Amino acid sequence: MTFDKRTIRDAAVRGKRALVRVDFNVPLENGNVADDSRIRAALPTIGALLKGGAAVGLASHLGRPKGRDPKLSLAPVAKRLAELIGKPVRLLDESIGPDVEKAVRAMKPGDVVMLENVRFHPEEEKNDPTFAKQLAAGFDLYVNDAFGTAHRAHASTEGVAHLLPAYAGLLLEKELVALGGIVDRPAHPFLAIIGGAKVSTKMDVLRSLVSRVDTLAIGGGMANTFLLATGRPIGRSLAEPDKQTEARLVADEIARNGKQLLLPVDVVAAPSADADGASGAATYDVDEVPSRLAIVDIGPRTIERYANVIRNAKTIFWNGPVGVFEVPAFANGTRRIAELMAESGATTVVGGGESVQAVEEAGLADKMTHVSTGGGASLELIEGKTLPGVAAIPDR
Repeated sequence: MTFDKRTIRDAAVRGKRALVRVDFNVPLENGNVADDSRIRAALPTIGALLKGGAAVGLASHLGRPKGRDPKLSLAPVAKRLAELIGKPVRLLDESIGPDVEKAVRAMKPGDVVMLENVRFHPEEEKNDPTFAKQLAAGFDLYVNDAFGTAHRAHASTEGVAHLLPAYAGLLLEKELVALGGIVDRPAHPFLAIIGGAKVSTKMDVLRSLVSRVDTLAIGGGMANTFLLATGRPIGRSLAEPDKQTEARLVADEIARNGKQLLLPVDVVAAPSADADGASGAATYDVDEVPSRLAIVDIGPRTIERYANVIRNAKTIFWNGPVGVFEVPAFANGTRRIAELMAESGATTVVGGGESVQAVEEAGLADKMTHVSTGGGASLELIEGKTLPGVAAIPDR
């Protein structure tokens, strides 16, 4: 995909104060950052701006606070970033206000400050123009490097882009080129593996993929709804019975387009979907799942079917686990997909969310062509939707 938005390569940043929207919505544990992959993903942009002679102010959200919440302060994030870049990162007490503007205007080239969690203010998610103006105060230019929130029209992702000269960061560019390549001209055979709990949240992406892929493989709780729609017994498995008709329509469309639909042929089922159910787990044919059990993973024959398609694919897009992968006993199918993708010679794109966690935990992230930092944003891009945070950046 050709990238036609202005990037920081097009900006004269020396001596300027840059407001950079990053996606540092990271998991915290005992007051520390538990997974710093999103922070590391933003380092190329931060590094390029500092090397170019800019002062950098970072804005991010963390969690879903209802007003100011000390547990969702960005303090642990600022601490971890300082360790990664080897220089101080000053966390401001607020994201807007006279004291913030004063601190911003006092920045010298090479300085890094972090604004406090922008979602402490409800005006952020409302894309309030006054709040956006206060965020922009004291800055000379705006950089959006937060692909994970680019599908939201918030003050820090969209509003500020209309108030300051706006540019895309290197991560945002990388994401759009990698995912855009799948949308525009994927190499064939093209395989999409879509998992996760609910069909309802991914129906649009399934429909948009039908015309593009050669094979659509469906796993996780989503597959149970498809199995239910084909009259298979799914016991006490997670499913959305009210989505059976939509599942059938997708299956019919795939058949009509001469494409291949891969659904599980065998599954692992257990008395419950938590760790307590592991001792009673066994493999069953999809036609023989006992009514007292719940499907928790794909079985060995299904994995082998996936493996054959993965080995022949030239492009693979994966979003969503194919089992209850947070329980180690039920993570085999998801882990095997990560391993098979890592071994394949295909262009492999992992589309955010729990699939990213799976490849990170397996130590295989660096074996993928691209691991996206945005779950919802990556799906909306694949669906062909306009991302407000991207649309707000002027073309080159």
